[in-house]
Amino acid sequence: MNLVLKTRKGLEKIVASQVREILPEAEVTPEPFGYLGVVFVNVADKWKAAELISERIPEVDRVLVVERVVSAKLNEIEEAALDVAKRFITAEDRFAVRTTRRGRHDFTSIDVNVRVGAAIRGVTNAEVDLEEPTKPLYIEIFQDVAAVCIPVTREYRKLTREKPMPLQLLRKIAVGQFVYDGDDDVVKKMGERIGRAAQTFEIGELSILLYKPVSAKSLRYFLESVEAGVESRYQIQLRSYGRAVWRVPVYVYELYHYVRDRSGEPIIATDPKGVYISHAREKLAQLFSHDRINVLIGSREGIPPGVFRFTSLVIDLMPGVTLATDFVIPSVVVGFVSTLEEAGVLPRRERTKHK
Repeated sequence: MNLVLKTRKGLEKIVASQVREILPEAEVTPEPFGYLGVVFVNVADKWKAAELISERIPEVDRVLVVERVVSAKLNEIEEAALDVAKRFITAEDRFAVRTTRRGRHDFTSIDVNVRVGAAIRGVTNAEVDLEEPTKPLYIEIFQDVAAVCIPVTREYRKLTREKPMPLQLLRKIAVGQFVYDGDDDVVKKMGERIGRAAQTFEIGELSILLYKPVSAKSLRYFLESVEAGVESRYQIQLRSYGRAVWRVPVYVYELYHYVRDRSGEPIIATDPKGVYISHAREKLAQLFSHDRINVLIGSREGIPPGVFRFTSLVIDLMPGVTLATDFVIPSVVVGFVSTLEEAGVLPRRERTKHK
């Protein structure tokens, strides 16, 4: 093998067939050693073939060019990796070692990363950057064989240093959501969607607002479904995130008491009569300097205009479009983040230094 292709499990034979179509002279082995998600390719011009596969086969997630193949022994892997690093990594580069180990060994993938990484740094003087390396080095271990590889495809990371980090600001947002009244089934669905939306962004709090008499049954259904939506999304986040998750608290308020209670704090109303959100960039950035920003969201009926006099800002999220009630929280949060990013007030992710 001189190419290792990584793909989604179940697509190995499809990828192999496509490789044979564009590289008829290549030897192609899907699921080598019985491992899913991997295809071996052996071809004369491996770099040209790697570029061709990268350009033409979207089913391939990662294309790795094999530079050395050695026994799966830690000392041999280190020696081979150093040989490859001397040819591909310079002192100006930032590198990382990515190891995938398949089979039983007396070392772990982390052992390989640490040992090989330290050796490469000592020889090249390059900086270790596990998050956004300019020159990642891949070590693919298949039972008693280890391949030291150079990737042709780029790495895609969820969080990069160019992206803003909005979570701290999202925690400042307190949404005042008008209760949704109507058909029982619709009320339940709407409440759950609103609860999930609020928890998705981990906003500071969600208050359900009343300003006129509402059916007790509808109110009960709505509150129960909001809580159910918050909880269902919260449980998914607990399983998925490698960090602490904020569970959004849910309260019930009477609208005018809510407005009076938040007097002195920023209150933003969402309404088509307001200014387009991007045109209020400077004002919005100023409001987010406070500890809590209250956002009023209507439901079927709009926010009573009398409340506008007591708000800091009235914004229109999408001129000419009436947003469905369950779409408003996501639209508000995404709009806030985009606008505050343009204003340059969102924090950035700091770079982690590795010794």
